[in-house]
Amino acid sequence: MRRMSGKRESVVDVQGTVEDGFEPVRDAFMANFARRGERGAAVAVYRHGRKVVDLWGGTRDGDAGDDPAAAPWEAGTAQVIRSATKGIAAVVPLMLHQRGQLDLDAPVGTYWPEFKAAGKERVLVRHLLTHRAGLPVLDTPLTPAQAIDGVSGPAALAVQAPAWEPGTDHGYHAQTYSWLLGELVLRATGRTLGSWVADEIAGPLGLDLWIGLPEAEQSRVGRLAAVEPPAPPAAAGLRVRPKRSVADAYADPDSLTRRAFAAITPAPDENAPAYRAAELPASAGIATARSLARCYAALIGSVDGHSRLFAPATLTLARSEESAGPDRTLLVPTRFGLGFMLHGPSSPLLAPGAFGHPGRGGALACADPESGLAFGYVTNGMQRGVTADPRAQALLRAVAAASHGAG
Repeated sequence: MRRMSGKRESVVDVQGTVEDGFEPVRDAFMANFARRGERGAAVAVYRHGRKVVDLWGGTRDGDAGDDPAAAPWEAGTAQVIRSATKGIAAVVPLMLHQRGQLDLDAPVGTYWPEFKAAGKERVLVRHLLTHRAGLPVLDTPLTPAQAIDGVSGPAALAVQAPAWEPGTDHGYHAQTYSWLLGELVLRATGRTLGSWVADEIAGPLGLDLWIGLPEAEQSRVGRLAAVEPPAPPAAAGLRVRPKRSVADAYADPDSLTRRAFAAITPAPDENAPAYRAAELPASAGIATARSLARCYAALIGSVDGHSRLFAPATLTLARSEESAGPDRTLLVPTRFGLGFMLHGPSSPLLAPGAFGHPGRGGALACADPESGLAFGYVTNGMQRGVTADPRAQALLRAVAAASHGAG
């Protein structure tokens, strides 16, 4: 692999490494700064367990603007990855199932007896992972302090009645996924989901990836900021303005869509140290792009002598379709396996057999077992998309083109 930096089409200095044949990824990454509103970001790709792309550039903080004195994005800069956290979190129950410690077809109440209330007796563990539990909203939203206290979220969901009959349909559990999965893992293992990730996944693989950021790592994390999406044709073929029906749903305070994302009200400060330290498996994971790609590479194969995390049967579970069609929350067609989004028009991934998870505003991590590719992208510039971002999509297209050229 060769060391490179460059300023093509942009004043941003892009740093990192690109293996021969994967130069299109570098070009797409640089174009994101020049044409797609990127401020600070990183992208990494593994192929058959070996790193082939590792790039970063821009400023560490998304709200730094064009300040020439702004701190640069460095090799070890990490970022809040929002809902891309959900894919990492899903690894935990699947590995527990693989080890015989969790039954995916058992009622959630088997592990969490208080959960059986209000018509939830038949909610299965797999329903939590596939957004079929009927629990995307809370009748009484949590405050930011309640959301991170480890108690209020599970207590609220234990008494919450489902919005539809569990198991009959799917709707994205944008925020409640945190407390549903977190409490399930705690009841089944006696360990928090974040500590399980740290001990069983991040530690052994040497990942800069956390669900619950340690105080000692706070200084490595860049600040998020909202940015405007690019106009066509720089939008990588994506619709950058939502359909009117979707926009209306986000604007309507009584809609399932708005209420799902407002399960924490007011919206938390994602740059606050307390939020970064919280174990919110739906939204508050923090990682480098390199570690996201390495984690997904380890799900599908061996990495640097480490055995793969998912046995073949578990990998099949992760990417076998469990939910598909119009999403009650997002109002667009979505596809889910057990805990992972699957490739589809609303969330294009590396290939039809790929699985992963985007983060609202930009981040994306995924893997394609057939090609052996694993991909991670993080950014500090939050655009408005939920399931597909023009910058991530441009990078995915470049990865696909490069991998085909590399054979």
